[in-house]
Amino acid sequence: MTDLLVASPAAAPPPAADAMATARTGRRVPWTVWIFGGLAALLVLLAIFGPAIAGNVVDGSLRQRLLAPGAHGHLLGTDGQGRDVLRRLIAGARPSMISALLPVLVAGLIGAAIGMGAGLAGRRVHSTIMRTLDVFYAFPAVLLAIAIAAALGSGTTNTVISLSIVLIPPIARIAETETMRVRDYDFMESARASGAGRGSIAIRQVLPNIGPALIVYCTTLVGLALVFAGGLSFLGLGVAPPKPEWGQMINDQRQYMLNDPQVALAPAIVIFAASMVFNVLGDGLRDLLDVRRESR
Repeated sequence: MTDLLVASPAAAPPPAADAMATARTGRRVPWTVWIFGGLAALLVLLAIFGPAIAGNVVDGSLRQRLLAPGAHGHLLGTDGQGRDVLRRLIAGARPSMISALLPVLVAGLIGAAIGMGAGLAGRRVHSTIMRTLDVFYAFPAVLLAIAIAAALGSGTTNTVISLSIVLIPPIARIAETETMRVRDYDFMESARASGAGRGSIAIRQVLPNIGPALIVYCTTLVGLALVFAGGLSFLGLGVAPPKPEWGQMINDQRQYMLNDPQVALAPAIVIFAASMVFNVLGDGLRDLLDVRRESR
């Protein structure tokens, strides 16, 4: 989580130029963006329409419990309560994706504001903000998420809150690093000379130039948030059964893993695949937006 995705400072952009505009003109869209962007969009659509498509995924039949994949029309088999695994995976897409996308969105907005504020502030304010954020790095991110979720209680809302808190510091650090990179460019000096306030400069000058790095980083964080959200649900801190959620499905069926591993492996594979979709999409966006990795 502490890896920074920052643009190379070797060549400063011309005044009032923004990296997003550069990416839109004359740069070929990588195939990974097309393919994995489509898969990401499919996951979002599945989250929107999944429960309606899946139908009733709560009631089961003990006569059809633990059916093998493909038996009696159940493509992925049934779980220990006789419920169709595939239908529960489809219905579970909504809480799983909400628990991943919403924290990244909330943390992205708050973290970007904090980072830009720190980068544009004076030395004392900058140091105070960044040292405060450093406190969060004293704890492993997953343990901090578990501690916050345990304090707040189970549920999707509390999962979103806990993951948002965990993701704000790294996003703020990305925003601060990028803001410090562009704050001395000529177009920034021109904006200050024209009498523009810090808020106007942040929105009109800084945000368009640090946006690509934030977009790339937040896209990859969705995959991490999916894993974290699944882990919280596995520990009983997410969606409560019998409503399906990918991490909760693993926990719910773990007692059958030795004899019928497919009931728990299916949601685990889905979580892994969905997280990889957003990770690869982030790599493609990095190439498209010309955001390069640098070590600090």
